[in-house]
Amino acid sequence: MCDLPVSELLSLTASDAPAPGGGSISALAGALGAALASMVGSLSLGKKGYEDVQEEMTALAAEGRTLMGELLAAMDADTEAFNGYMAALALPKGTEEEKAARRAAMQKGLKEAALVPLSTARLAARVFPIAEAAVRHGNKNAVTDGMVAALMARAAVLGSLLNVRINLASIRDEAFVAEQKAACAALQELALAEEAKILALVPQLQE
Repeated sequence: MCDLPVSELLSLTASDAPAPGGGSISALAGALGAALASMVGSLSLGKKGYEDVQEEMTALAAEGRTLMGELLAAMDADTEAFNGYMAALALPKGTEEEKAARRAAMQKGLKEAALVPLSTARLAARVFPIAEAAVRHGNKNAVTDGMVAALMARAAVLGSLLNVRINLASIRDEAFVAEQKAACAALQELALAEEAKILALVPQLQE
């Protein structure tokens, strides 16, 4: 999925194919945020006026590239999890034994389909610290790029959490559901707070 040309990915997303869907696109949003934060770091290297933050910007750019790769991989992981659940739905259900096996496979598939976007949300949340560092200390000519990185990270986290929650609604393991709902609530709160904090760093851009 992540190796497709942009135009082909968009066309596939716009088609009647069930995947890629919101989960994969959320991961892509996170990858774009990581890439933008990394770009600000790279644009700060070797520049006059940023001599004191060269080490920080080098680390920032490297972390952004690493996160970008992990979030791109999450695009495919989300599609694979969806396909796994669809495969469980297609299992035979002619006998009671087959029905029981199908139900178990569906529950397993739903759990995987919830855990994968939750992992994506956690990855995307790691974009916030580098986006903040980019805005605070990076090349001021690219400050809006750092802020857009925060916006993309927020979209990635919240979009991923929507996909977690829709799958939790059909899972019968109450302890599992409660644990993942709590994780979702914490990540959502973090994403909203981090985005607001970063955007507030340059208040004139909010007017």
